[in-house]
Formats: sequence, C-alpha cells, structure tokens
Amino acid sequence: MASVGFWSNREEAERTIARNKEARTRLQDLGDLERRVADLRALEELLGEHPDPALQDELDRELAATESHFAEAELRLLLADPLDSKNAILGIHSGAGGTEACDWAGMLLRMYQRYAERHDFRFEILDLLAGEEAGVKAATILVEGSYAYGYLKGERGVHRLVRISPFNAQGKRQTSFASVDIVAEVDDEVTIEIPPSDLRIDVFRSGGHGGQGVNTTDSAVRITHLPTGIVVTCQNQRSQLQNRATALRVLHSRLHEVELDRRRAEQERIYGEKGEIGWGRQIRSYVLQPYQLVRDLRTGEESSNVEGVLDGEIESFLSAFLKVKRRTSLAEDEP
Repeated sequence: MASVGFWSNREEAERTIARNKEARTRLQDLGDLERRVADLRALEELLGEHPDPALQDELDRELAATESHFAEAELRLLLADPLDSKNAILGIHSGAGGTEACDWAGMLLRMYQRYAERHDFRFEILDLLAGEEAGVKAATILVEGSYAYGYLKGERGVHRLVRISPFNAQGKRQTSFASVDIVAEVDDEVTIEIPPSDLRIDVFRSGGHGGQGVNTTDSAVRITHLPTGIVVTCQNQRSQLQNRATALRVLHSRLHEVELDRRRAEQERIYGEKGEIGWGRQIRSYVLQPYQLVRDLRTGEESSNVEGVLDGEIESFLSAFLKVKRRTSLAEDEP
C-alpha cells in the first residue's frame, strides 16, 4: 500500500485495502483464540492448586466466552465465496392468504431488522408496499455490513408460519407463507451490460412514509427490465436521481443473481448434481400453535424459542446452513 502508484486506481486500491483488512481480521481471530486457550489452561492449573469457587466461576465464564468466540471465527471461515463479503439486498413478499400472509411478511421484516441491529448492520428499506390491513405485501431492503450477504444467503426460500389467527374471530389455526429473496449487492467488478432499450423507467409520487419532499413530488422510480420482466422500485430518497441510481444498482445485482442461477442450473443439468434450494421452495417452518418450534427443513436445526427467533436470534440457523453447505461442497469435490 506504500508503493508508488498504489492510489493511481482508487477503486482497485480500496479493494486491496478491504482484502488486507479481512486477512488481518482472520489472523486476529486466530491470535485471540490462542490467547484465550492459554488463559484457560492457566486458570485450570491455578484452580487445581488452589480450589476456589470464585476461580471456578471465572473459568466457566471464560470457557463460555471462548466457545462463543470460536463459533464466530469458525462461521467466518465458512464464508469463502467471493460474493460473501458483499452487502445483501433482501426481498420479502407475502404469499397467498391476504391479511394473514401480509402480517407474516411484516413479522419476517422485523425479524431481519432485529438481526441486523444485533450485528451492527445498516438496515435500509428501499421500497415497501404495505398490506391493506396489516403487515406488508412486499419490501426491498439493503443490509449493509461486512459479510451481510454471506450470513444471510441461506434465508432464500419460502418461510411457513402456523398459528392461531389474530384476524379470525373464531380463533382458528392458520398457515401463512412468505417468500424471501437474497442477492448480493454487486459492484463494478462485475460487468453486466444493460442496453437502455431493455429498460422501461416510470416515475411516480411516493406513497410511503417520508418527509414533505418524498410524498409531494414524482421522486419514486420504477424500472422494468423488459427481457426478464424483473421490476425494481425505489422511493426512499427525496431525489428522483438518487432513487434511479439505487434502483439501477438493485437491478444490476438481481440480474447478476439470475446469471448465477442460470450457470448453476446448467451445471446441475450436466453433472446431475442436487443444487441449492431454489426460489419458491419451503425452507423453514415457524409453529406457534399447537406447540412452539422453529425447524429448518434443509438442516434439521430446531429451536423452541420461537419468540427469540422472531426477535432476530437466527444465528444457529444461519450457521447450520453454512456448515451443511460446506460439507456438501466437500463431498462433491471428492473423487
């Protein structure tokens, strides 16, 4: 970084700095774990020479902290895909079922927002279409933070909720569905040519919450990619130009994901492999009645703390998915 001409290409320099920072973080993880293990051994030896309840309590606390630190470091090592370090663009859509499904989509929106807050990720709602009575019909969110996409990519799919309906006077049990889409926010390193003739751009007045400038001018932008039918809407900024730039960025990322899906499908066709869970398939069930359980259908990971999960405590499910994905990848690489 101190070499002559390092800053001649600012974007490349920033990418190099980011890679350097990530390498330092991984080395720091290893160093921290080594120091923690050494401290544990020292505490264990001291406790053997001088039994003391206070020392035992300290050893228990340090052991729990070390196990937690190791789990976090192990999880980061599983994020080896080049896209894993990117920000995530999160899409939530209610399924069939009217108000019930919209309410469930709103619950998922809150779950991911609470998860983002717990991990110091920036959570920006780019577009939101509210349900008629409750919840949301659709939402697009940008989750900004180191490895946001890597952690969240396993959430792509259909999420199922079973509960006693709060909207049914007879108190019947109701099943609701909502779909979650996750794509990485790609940057200039990925080149996707989008001819202007492939785009239809509409502007309209924002209908969401916001300041005077947001709600009284035609600042909202809707971009339709004609060849694929992908529609992106952004209305969170006062400026039409800002909304247009953000919408194009989201469209660019979604087209990149479409291309990756096409390549994966071609690989599966050629090699007969079982690919990742695709869009539209149920991945997780959240049961509130007649019992309480969240179960991931791909990994078998379960939690009876449904309230905690819906409050953003989804780390065990994210970790289980990455571990299963890693084992599957290693098995496929074996001769």
